[in-house]
Amino acid sequence: MNKILLAYSGGLDTSCILTWLKEKYNVPIVAYCANVGQDEDFDAVVKKALKTGAEKCVIDDLRQEFAKEYIFSSIKANCVYEGVYLMGTSLARPCIAKGMVETAMKEGCDAIAHGATGKGNDQVRFELAAKSLAPHLEVIAPWRSWSFNGRSELFAYAEKHGIPLPVTKDKPYSIDANLMHISYEGGILEDPWNEATEEIYTWTCDPAKAPDKPEYVTVTFDQGIPVAINDKQLDPVAIVETANKLGSAHGVGRVDLVENRYIGIKSRGIYETPGVTILMQAHRAVESLTMDREVAHMKEGFALKLADLTYNGYWFAPESVVLRKAVDETQTYVTGTAKLKLYKGTSQVVARKSDASLYNNRLSSFEDMSDFAPADSGGFININGLRLKTWSLTHGRIKKSLQSTTGSKNK
Repeated sequence: MNKILLAYSGGLDTSCILTWLKEKYNVPIVAYCANVGQDEDFDAVVKKALKTGAEKCVIDDLRQEFAKEYIFSSIKANCVYEGVYLMGTSLARPCIAKGMVETAMKEGCDAIAHGATGKGNDQVRFELAAKSLAPHLEVIAPWRSWSFNGRSELFAYAEKHGIPLPVTKDKPYSIDANLMHISYEGGILEDPWNEATEEIYTWTCDPAKAPDKPEYVTVTFDQGIPVAINDKQLDPVAIVETANKLGSAHGVGRVDLVENRYIGIKSRGIYETPGVTILMQAHRAVESLTMDREVAHMKEGFALKLADLTYNGYWFAPESVVLRKAVDETQTYVTGTAKLKLYKGTSQVVARKSDASLYNNRLSSFEDMSDFAPADSGGFININGLRLKTWSLTHGRIKKSLQSTTGSKNK
């Protein structure tokens, strides 16, 4: 091993890992920090990495790629894990892993290291991505090999080596932030009966203190991709940032979730995803107007499968690539605008329109039967009910026969 690239954030884990790698391997370390939209002082990250012993610190701006290739891809598919989680962390990991691999090869590294714990999902996501993109790179996962048993021991290690940390023993939350969301784990949240205190939330307004007047917002899509908010054309990053600002002001997008990790452990986390909550709802509203019924129902299956694959780290797997291409095909006519009402922690679709709408006013109206022959419905029902009628008559007869036999025996 000649040089190691470390996925670096400057937090407790990766700060300690950088020092530990230097001590154990005695080779140059390249600290890699992906800018995926987190609110961070990247100059301070670079200084800290170099001070802690890195040979070099690379700040890789992946914001546009993250928004366009990952967030928007998930919105097009309507991907939601276990009914509520929009997967802000799950989507960022393959984006970061790809950036890590590309930078590692550019910098002449023959190994990459990450700070994911041995109990979490991220170790799977980083390493499956690496195996898909650059299987020749060795992967170092310190949490699976060093002697530390938990973060309390890391605090002692950091104090011994003079490593400044952004967390304290009183607030030991593991925080992941990016353009799409902020997540919180650890501390009091490890007891699922503890309600998250308001001080934990750093992004969204407390819904109880949100404006007393609702705010209306429109989102416009072109082939499934959000392109404008309130009629203003914006680039992918600006779309998400604008939606975040609107949603945060009204307390939209808070989720308290106990989820099933891929390795078999349940985990409790708090998520704030204000903007993508709005964008996902708006997308579904435009789809409801423009997508064929059978395609829409089939696509629901795609969404469930893609959500599982994304959450479990198979973003670059061939089956994921095929499913995303299938989703793209369904989006050909998903062009239009949805209107939503934001109020006290909720985002509600209230209207939608599209030039590609399949909604026919005359066909749907109760007041106009001129384009529809109601008598045809009788035949439609009879044909579709034929199997039900046959089943009922057959099994009803058998049931009566069984009851009659049972009654005779009882006598």
